[in-house]
Amino acid sequence: MRKTERFQVKGKGNSLWNLYKSVSFFKVMKNFVVIQIARYTPSFKVKNWLYRNFLRMEVGPQTAFALMVFPDVMFPERIRVGKNTIIGFNSTILAHEYLIDEYRIGDVVIGDEVMIGANSTILPGVTIGDGAVVSAATLVNRDIPAGAFAGGNPVRIIYTAEERAIRDENNLKV
Repeated sequence: MRKTERFQVKGKGNSLWNLYKSVSFFKVMKNFVVIQIARYTPSFKVKNWLYRNFLRMEVGPQTAFALMVFPDVMFPERIRVGKNTIIGFNSTILAHEYLIDEYRIGDVVIGDEVMIGANSTILPGVTIGDGAVVSAATLVNRDIPAGAFAGGNPVRIIYTAEERAIRDENNLKV
């Protein structure tokens, strides 16, 4: 189960219709502008600086967000990415989800030396362990253990860290 905080919504309409009761319009507007600039910026240093200074995301050194990556626009401060990690092209990292009668917020923790393939979506409240590899077009809806190779929609563990090590060792012998 993902680790999220749940908030019931009262009033007219669904939780998204009541969005600005949970987060400031001006915060969302500022975050949206910063994210759009960063999505098209080819410099990893500039992107990381924007994310750290304007969105209050924790981003480790030598981490690379590819073009078009979209971090959470409402709660980016709930995203933590370790060092030397790659987030692939057009991936989305969500720290919130708005449902009909409630919304949920959860921290997203991505470890050190993680590889996230292109077009992946990471849902709120998940942790991706150090050294994990997530294949392209994956929906990460649960935690991924350190060193694992995972993929699919929804995500499943393809190889554990131990199985990857044995597989890599056998491939080196060939």
